[in-house]
Amino acid sequence: MSTEQHDSDAYGQELARIGHHQSEATGARFAVFQALAAVGIAPEQADEIVSKLEAGAVAGAHTWISESSAPHGSDPRFEDGWFAGVRAVASDLLRIADTTASTQRGLAASSALLLAHPRQPACPASEPSEQAPAALDAGKVLVAARRCTWALADPGDFLSSEASDEILTVVLSAVREDERAGYVERLEAFAEQHRARLEELLRAYGPGSRPAEYGRYMLAGQPESLIVCERMETVPFLLRGRWNETLEAVLLDDLELAWGPRTRLSR
Repeated sequence: MSTEQHDSDAYGQELARIGHHQSEATGARFAVFQALAAVGIAPEQADEIVSKLEAGAVAGAHTWISESSAPHGSDPRFEDGWFAGVRAVASDLLRIADTTASTQRGLAASSALLLAHPRQPACPASEPSEQAPAALDAGKVLVAARRCTWALADPGDFLSSEASDEILTVVLSAVREDERAGYVERLEAFAEQHRARLEELLRAYGPGSRPAEYGRYMLAGQPESLIVCERMETVPFLLRGRWNETLEAVLLDDLELAWGPRTRLSR
């Protein structure tokens, strides 16, 4: 086996393990929010509790990395490089801990929304609502996504129409009733606001990138990814719940890792 093939296999195994831990963390966080809500903890306080726990976990990794040492008997130049790398990683972990402790807000409220949604009674077929919510035209939404200038990937790399339809159905089910009427305009405004970030997503993770060579990040560069990213920023728990009911979690996990939303559900 070549060194390159071995590296590829090892990286794939690491990604699989990371994906497993991320999925487990999503379920655990959801269970914690559910338990806190059951004993009367307000969403804002629940966010603070969970943020502190997660920041503490990252701080623990910081301590472990900071205390690591170069292999015994290493060349002094190797040791210098080792400790420079340790300091760089430790600084990143500290920044992540600070961010986690201070910016994770709205998770508990999203969790409560997701829990409440299935309990909403459906309108009987014989008694239609007098003011039915606006219906989303998936075709128009997809056309709008493809108009965005960041989507520079070759259309030949796009998903099959069947896969595209399946993803659109799931993602658009996470668009709330009060957002449907102006959703195309909302999507276009989101694309304009985050144009540079979306272009970087395509460059770093889209077709032809090194991460994509390993068969991951399939949504990066797809028109559908714009809609997924917008929902990821707006209703992360609702999107995750709908997604996990039908689609492979790893697809959303990869795009979430590449996009880096304010609310990370698979970290």
